[in-house]
Amino acid sequence: MIPINDTIPHREFPFVTWFLILANGLVFLYETSLSELALTRFFHFYGMVPARLTDPTWAALHEVSRLSLIPFITSIFLHGSWLHFFINVWTLWIFGDNVEDRMGKISFLIFYILCGVLGNIAHLLMNFRSPVPTIGASGAIAAVMGAYMWLFPRAKIVVLVPVFFIPYFLEVPAFFYIGIWFLFQVFSGVTSLAAPGASGEIAWWAHIGGFLVGIFLLPIFKKRQATYSKHSPFRVDRLPYSLPSAGKGR
Repeated sequence: MIPINDTIPHREFPFVTWFLILANGLVFLYETSLSELALTRFFHFYGMVPARLTDPTWAALHEVSRLSLIPFITSIFLHGSWLHFFINVWTLWIFGDNVEDRMGKISFLIFYILCGVLGNIAHLLMNFRSPVPTIGASGAIAAVMGAYMWLFPRAKIVVLVPVFFIPYFLEVPAFFYIGIWFLFQVFSGVTSLAAPGASGEIAWWAHIGGFLVGIFLLPIFKKRQATYSKHSPFRVDRLPYSLPSAGKGR
């Protein structure tokens, strides 16, 4: 299932969501200008490498400081490929605007970065000596998804399901879609511990940690007043535009 959109229009322009997308985009464009050797060095310096903190020999070999905590933040703005970048910013675009509405702009920015850092810490704890740089916004975006699921469980996610190259568009509850996504992360994370080579070098535990802290920290960051009430002009269970019926391809 490929997410296309959700059913909740944002009430205010999502400046922070677009700022984060732009920041990720500019950093990624800079990455594409680097040679392979320079890019590897860039990831070792600004990515979060568990071995950097736990293995003095590794840190000395790569000439990086063991004491710097900057990579816990900078790593969430790095991406390893066009696909990696596109999936993350697309997911942020779908879910970020509504969470930003409920938190406010400054609170949402702090929430995003903090959850990204905590997601990195979760990955560090479960991959203590890994020499592989952890890069990507997935931990922070997982937190946004967790917050969205908790805030808007009845919202519908429009998903694309390709069947024999025919695109089918379906609406599924946010709780179902994000819940299935999270269970897959847990399954993959546990599998990566049992068979490290099978993880595909994906930071599953950053996703898991980010998702859980996103839900846990939500009461602290969301606005006190009910921004979305039962009197809202927008319904969360239907799209604000028409959609082909389930089973009808387009």
